Amino acid sequence: MHPLPPLALWSALILAASAAPDPKNLAASSPLPSGNGLAATFKADVGISSHPSVLFADGFESANTSKWDETGPTSPDIISFPNPGNPALGSHCLRVTATLGKNTGGGPTQWFPATNSLFVRFFTRFDSQCDYVHHFVTLRANKGLKGGDKWSGFGKAGLLPIGSERFSTALEPWGNDGRNPPPGRWNFYSYWHEMTPSPDGKFWGNSFAPSPAPPVPKDRWICAEFMLRHNSPGKPDGAQAFWIDGKLLGHWEGINWRTSPSLMANALTVESYFTDRWTTHPTNIVSFDNVVVASAYIGPPGNP
Repeated sequence: MHPLPPLALWSALILAASAAPDPKNLAASSPLPSGNGLAATFKADVGISSHPSVLFADGFESANTSKWDETGPTSPDIISFPNPGNPALGSHCLRVTATLGKNTGGGPTQWFPATNSLFVRFFTRFDSQCDYVHHFVTLRANKGLKGGDKWSGFGKAGLLPIGSERFSTALEPWGNDGRNPPPGRWNFYSYWHEMTPSPDGKFWGNSFAPSPAPPVPKDRWICAEFMLRHNSPGKPDGAQAFWIDGKLLGHWEGINWRTSPSLMANALTVESYFTDRWTTHPTNIVSFDNVVVASAYIGPPGNP
């Protein structure tokens, strides 16, 4: 996992993320789709992996993470596969239980061949007592899919990414140093070679958030999706966007993600990772289901 900065820096780091240059959110006038996408013709996502645009899909119906390359923790007190209680999500979901003082939660990682534009859709549900999340669903760019190259996008927190080595973006709840009610408000948390440093001169990620950013509700399933479009190497023509329950809420253009054509977003980590930096509730439960990675807009699944 990424090393954590000293506790005294967290307020400054959060403020740095919020104070970073905020590219204009184009969601209100965006040409990107909303509502139904390729998933609409697949009831409860059954058979969605057969769609030619789908690169990876898992609804956890096998009650395990065997489809994933890295499964993360497997202890049943952390990872379990209960019924999601929603017919649109099948018979099993992935539940992550993080217990302060015992573990930090976790989740699986999958690598895949990248495309120019990538869409990641997942369902998530936050327990009624869930507190602030430290890391959530992250898309990472690595130099390749073999050997050490597949890990170039992991770690190195606090360091400015090299444009030929790594970039990443995560759709996650943002607590804003306790100003937002837990688990927070939706935003992108992104690392790339032109990101803005924090006041300490290090690089802890920049936030892309709608204004006002929507709060993350508890005790209900949320359909979340985000898109990353690669830039022409060295040029500011990349983009990212996100949807909540099929509604486009954020769309940002003009991002120079990379300087090398071989660096592409090719790894997804779905995790619920907690630390005591912000979190005080002892047990924090987050569930995931119907994860899909595709080269086209996915949207909510069809009705069962």
